[in-house]
Amino acid sequence: MIRRAISALILLYLLGYAAFAVFLPRAGDERVTDGIVVLTGGAKRIERGLDLMQRGKAKRMLVSGVARTVRPQELAAQYKADPKLFACCIDLGRESVDTRSNGEEVGRWLKEHKFRSVRLVTTDWHMRRARFEISRQVPDGVELVGDAVESDPQFRQLFMEYNKYLLRRATVLAGFG
Repeated sequence: MIRRAISALILLYLLGYAAFAVFLPRAGDERVTDGIVVLTGGAKRIERGLDLMQRGKAKRMLVSGVARTVRPQELAAQYKADPKLFACCIDLGRESVDTRSNGEEVGRWLKEHKFRSVRLVTTDWHMRRARFEISRQVPDGVELVGDAVESDPQFRQLFMEYNKYLLRRATVLAGFG
């Protein structure tokens, strides 16, 4: 009996990983949102956010997880973006150091600006955990739209992210969140 239960749990875990790895989130639709949140740490994330801003898909953007030494002008130059866009409409979040603190930083930013909808831009393999963390901090009534940047993750990267996601969900479920 115990052997079957353990086997069933292992099978469930492996099937969950397979689904996690095969069915990665995709890019969002073209709807306009009040704000865009970009989480640093992956290729093409900031580029995606800037592209959306330049096409008028939101009025303001937060780049969460920016190093304290980085200045807006440096980012504008690095990404070949109009410095005026950074001056008027892009906030650099410098308080977060991981996905959990990204969620806290985003929650404060959303409350400050009183947005009703926000687009979350992060890499496809990171979207589930990022969305989970941010959704816990989003004020009631705020629509959270996922917009995953396509990547080509390695097995190890997906495996680590799947386990982080499961562990975080379990931690919150157990009340330690």
